[in-house]
Amino acid sequence: MSSDDEQDFFAPPAFKPDVALIQLKRFLRDQRQLAERGNEFTLKGLTVLELSIDAATLTARLAKKPLQRPEWDSKVCKNSAELRALQDEIKKRLARWTDEER
Repeated sequence: MSSDDEQDFFAPPAFKPDVALIQLKRFLRDQRQLAERGNEFTLKGLTVLELSIDAATLTARLAKKPLQRPEWDSKVCKNSAELRALQDEIKKRLARWTDEER
């Protein structure tokens, strides 16, 4: 086996933003705190997450705080590791937002 063949063998599968969007939406529904509206997710009526895809990436706009007019952080996912990091960040923010309400 040549080194090129080895690189192809060990290369991760190509990132498919459309498949990643489906997986991320499933993850978000499993959180049970967010309501889905197309490619937006709300928490108690406030938009906290907006998702979009293009040919190579999935982009998430994530609110810093759930407000009527929030400040946004943008996260671009070009591979599965970045998608997992986004999921972890969403979990952290959901926990923080729900703790702040108490």
